[in-house]
Amino acid sequence: MFGDIIQPTHLLFVLAVALIVLGPRRLPEVGRSLGKGIRDFRSAMAGIEEQASGLLKDEPESSSSVPASPLQPGATFAPVPTAQVAVVPEPEASEYAD
Repeated sequence: MFGDIIQPTHLLFVLAVALIVLGPRRLPEVGRSLGKGIRDFRSAMAGIEEQASGLLKDEPESSSSVPASPLQPGATFAPVPTAQVAVVPEPEASEYAD
């Protein structure tokens, strides 16, 4: 696929343009930054692939992390108690007066 596009003469041309634009002092710094970015990207992609492959495996999940659904056969449904609200009367203005 890239055999026709990337040839040694093209690479030399790109390197010469980069040397002219960036200069000899800055070119190694840019190369290091580019290499580090590619390394970080590859390691991030490997981590994502590991997570995806872990999710696709048919491993049974522990029962403690997944609560039983009331829609499953044999599950019992316990109603959730409602919260009780206490009504507190407002203090009168005479209580604050000294």
